[in-house]
Amino acid sequence: MAEHSKTTILIQDECYKHRYIRTKDVSLIVERPERLRALKVGFAAAIARLEELKGTTGSNQTEGILETQGPVDAADELTKALDNLNIAPKQQHVNITDVCEVSRLPITLQYLSSDPAVRMIHAANADGEGYDNMEHLDRLAKWARESEENIRVKGSEIPEGFSQGDLYMCKQSYSAICGAVETMRTAVDKVMTAGEEPANVFAAIRPPGHHCGEDTPSGFCFVNNVAIAAAHAHLQHGVKRVIIFDIDLHHGNGTQAIAWGINAETHRKRLEWEAKMAMEEFNERTENPRGLQIFYASLHDILSFPCEDGDANLVRDASVSLSGAHGQFIENMHLQPYATHDQFWNDLYPHYCKLFDKASDFLKLGSQDTNVPIFISCGFDASELEYESMSRHGRKVPVGFYYRFAKDAREFSRKHANGKIVSVLEGGYSDRTLIAGGLAHLVGLIEEGEGTVAGPNDWWDDKSLDMLEKATKKRKGKQSIGTVSEGWVERAVEILAAIDPPRSTKPSPPPQTARKLPSAQDGPVSTLILRERKKAKTPPPRPSSSARSHDTTLDVPRSEASTRDAIGRRKSPRKSDIVMHPTRDPLEVAPVEEEEKPPAVASLVRSASHDSSTRIPWHEWQQSNPDRKLPRLILKVREPGT
Repeated sequence: MAEHSKTTILIQDECYKHRYIRTKDVSLIVERPERLRALKVGFAAAIARLEELKGTTGSNQTEGILETQGPVDAADELTKALDNLNIAPKQQHVNITDVCEVSRLPITLQYLSSDPAVRMIHAANADGEGYDNMEHLDRLAKWARESEENIRVKGSEIPEGFSQGDLYMCKQSYSAICGAVETMRTAVDKVMTAGEEPANVFAAIRPPGHHCGEDTPSGFCFVNNVAIAAAHAHLQHGVKRVIIFDIDLHHGNGTQAIAWGINAETHRKRLEWEAKMAMEEFNERTENPRGLQIFYASLHDILSFPCEDGDANLVRDASVSLSGAHGQFIENMHLQPYATHDQFWNDLYPHYCKLFDKASDFLKLGSQDTNVPIFISCGFDASELEYESMSRHGRKVPVGFYYRFAKDAREFSRKHANGKIVSVLEGGYSDRTLIAGGLAHLVGLIEEGEGTVAGPNDWWDDKSLDMLEKATKKRKGKQSIGTVSEGWVERAVEILAAIDPPRSTKPSPPPQTARKLPSAQDGPVSTLILRERKKAKTPPPRPSSSARSHDTTLDVPRSEASTRDAIGRRKSPRKSDIVMHPTRDPLEVAPVEEEEKPPAVASLVRSASHDSSTRIPWHEWQQSNPDRKLPRLILKVREPGT
């Protein structure tokens, strides 16, 4: 086997913090933080399998997370010392394997509006001039900031008019979105600064993005991660053309709409330039003001969201095929059912591969520029292993598809576009789907050579997945290796512990509220029905504090009617002897068994925590009980061991 290609996995822990908090019941919430861990289980298994195949066990493995370091001279030592004074968080490399690089990223992006690429995608002015329309970005910050309060008051943190079934937020959602954007910027920087060397990056982030348009959050998506990455490549690295392959089960309507708008603007400027050139307003040396051009190709189920209700515009958009007309480069292909895997590989997959032919035609038009990054919106929800409710129309793909498509995309990029690939998580919801899909896709990105058509299927067959899931099952916040029967499984558990250390996953309790039912103005009903939560029990009203006296008080419980005499005066407590209980701690006390039991000392202690209104002034108690004294307490401490 040839050497592995240079591949990097980027991890953003901030993305775990985006959670559903509207109710305690999350049984129907499929876009959940645990998706990232399942994906990492698949990555760990892929690395372990490739190490086993290569005959290595990860020579650089360590127990911790270390910054990559090399030998330094005296000048470098001074530079390093000065650099250590910088308190900004740094990217951390997880030195666990030689098969690929794994990096955990810090979050430094605090405001989406501060990033030029985000503004280019989500803050364009209506007239097409400038990017300072912050309505959508400000709205996201407001939704997250006021999420708990809006749930208490209105029943939902998402305003009416937006889908209540597939959009949710908490206070940490905004920072999770910022973390996802920052990870995509880093992914682009990594592949674009690799020079002539091919480079692949997988960005393990959430929430997903391909359903979000310029200012229309939808389908779990709040910003469009892959479109922002394309804009960053354009603005920071001078890229003029990008290719986006979308292999999610659902059509990336948001990405296509954004690509259409960018292509239309670039085409308009080109036509204006050509017209002025024809009128000799420009001299021959005037450079063509080339903007960004995007080729967007989607392989999806036309019967599923967002087209499931048969909306004419959405169905039409998800079926567009244009190769240059009006400056558009859009190619949509619909998944088809199959009876056997042989039928899929022999009949359907060659048809799906025509997307690469269309992308090749895009690269041949107008320019020989090879500085073209390729993005894969990698949703795993078309997998045969996905929830039946998600793939209820029978348009699926085998797990091996994610391996084969990654290999073919990598070979295409090396041949036509300098070998730069950024793959980003979109859909995929069941644990097994994400484990198997992540495993297959990462192997396809890393493995050199032709490989087999469907990949090493025994790596993600039921037996292997059963062993892997059992070994990596999480119990009480800790990793569990279960019963490990094979070396690669044990190694996968070790890798997983390094790339996904234990963290607190306990969600915040939902704000106390009565659930507000969605109205007709909330938009189309989502297939993800949120259950109604039970009404919170109303606590009993506390006693009024108006009767409280400012005099010195004696804490005496008055929870029973028997504590008052016939005319309503307070009865005095009886005397009581306290002795040691033979089976308790030497310093614990218990009341003596008597004919008439006095109030327990424990009750007197508890009364200290009662509301101040339960106390009576000392002089009143003394006047009504002139002959009474405080209870006499006798503490008898036995010797240890007696």
